[in-house]
Amino acid sequence: MQTPSALNNRRAAGELQLRWGQTWQVISHARLRGACPCSQCRVARLNGAISLVREDVRVARIEAQGYGLQLVFSDGHERGIYPWDYLRSLG
Repeated sequence: MQTPSALNNRRAAGELQLRWGQTWQVISHARLRGACPCSQCRVARLNGAISLVREDVRVARIEAQGYGLQLVFSDGHERGIYPWDYLRSLG
C-alpha cells in the first residue's frame, strides 16, 4: 500500500490534491462525496440509487486513519473512510 507524500485540501476550489511520487492527483470534493465507500452509500449504489451530489459540497475536515482518510463533508456526511488504494483509483 502506497501512501501519498503530500495532501492538500483546497476548499475554495473544491478539490483534494494528493501527491503520489512525482505525480499530483486532483479529485473534486463532489466526486469524493459521490463515491463514498461507507456501507450506507455502497448499499444505496448497489440498489440502483443515484445520489445527486451538490457541486458546492466541500470536505470540511480530514481525519487520518493510517490506511486512508476519513472525510467529513459540509453536508454532514462523515461515515466514509477512503483507503489509499481507493483514493488513487478515483483519479
